[in-house]
Amino acid sequence: MSNSQKILRTNADPLLAVPDADLDDLRARLRGTRWAKPWPVAGWEAGTDGEELRRLVDYWAYGYDWREHEAAVNALPSRFADIDGTLLHYLRFDAEREGALPLVLTNGWPSTFYELIELARRLSTPSRYGGDPQDAFTVIVPSLPGFTFSSQLPALDGTLPTHELWHRLMHDELGFARYGAHGGDLGAGITALLAQAHPESVIGIHLLDVVSTPPDVGAEMTDEERTYLNAFGAWAYEEGAFAHQQRTRPLTLAQGLSDSPSGLLAWILEKYRAWSDCDGDLATRFSDDFLLTQASLYWFTNTISTSFVPYYESGQGLVPKLERVEVPTALALFPANLGVVAPRGFVERKYHLTRYTHLPRGGHFPAHEEPELLAGDITAFFQQTVEG
Repeated sequence: MSNSQKILRTNADPLLAVPDADLDDLRARLRGTRWAKPWPVAGWEAGTDGEELRRLVDYWAYGYDWREHEAAVNALPSRFADIDGTLLHYLRFDAEREGALPLVLTNGWPSTFYELIELARRLSTPSRYGGDPQDAFTVIVPSLPGFTFSSQLPALDGTLPTHELWHRLMHDELGFARYGAHGGDLGAGITALLAQAHPESVIGIHLLDVVSTPPDVGAEMTDEERTYLNAFGAWAYEEGAFAHQQRTRPLTLAQGLSDSPSGLLAWILEKYRAWSDCDGDLATRFSDDFLLTQASLYWFTNTISTSFVPYYESGQGLVPKLERVEVPTALALFPANLGVVAPRGFVERKYHLTRYTHLPRGGHFPAHEEPELLAGDITAFFQQTVEG
């Protein structure tokens, strides 16, 4: 985090005020980008397309209005909580009706809280989108430790893992005796561990991803499960270099991305294209301003490095093991979400699965790509769970 950055850590003040000097520094770095020599390959074949990256870097340096987006971020319902010395940033979207179920939403990587705003609004005020006010939730969107405005955990010893921070925020700080949870990617793992650890408080969980490890030794796998695991392994071989680097040598990568905004943008841009339902055209799913606001949030908070911590913890065996989730669980399957679909029987080995839905479109970022579809599936699941 830049020493000159002004992050105001009270619930009454604006969230963010980037000094002019920091904004000028970003633009100077962008304008002075030293471009890699091109290869004789087409488009995105070997990584982020150079022409597309140059176009976005040029817009970031000369046309993108950070102050407009900074004001929009400051207008969000941001709050802070101190949980055992960890400063947690979160958004609170109050439901448009009394007695609504509280719901915590957790993003993955390279996402931030910013990606979940439209989903949170649809869930908290459904009448604004033609829905029934009785379907509203009180929605809490925390920033993961080390992501943007939440502080990094003090040690990598798992003393207070993220799912425990979430429970303390929801139950102890906000006073919700019972609540629901949703998550994808890293957020799916955190959500599942939350439900495993606190079934007395978590009424149900809605996931976009599940643990994709083989069943315990001795468990007989079906042909469908073997096919799935082989397909996931093939995907990891083709697309998983980022995760391997972030699990094993993240600090080597972090220095380059923390010093070069064009490098930072290239690293996350490839993922938004590869993992979304965009058919190779980013503009069909993400505006330039959305992508650059995500990159700017990482840049101005200097947290791309600390966003790698969950991967490193996983690689070091510091993440608690998921044994079994007994609370009602929903899995929403978006067709372009990494291109691999977990069979129902495989999911049921570790989760009390009560809803298993194939959605018609969308990818790894459905809160932004398809907020209406995702909000509808979340709402239907929790209606079923509460009434059932």
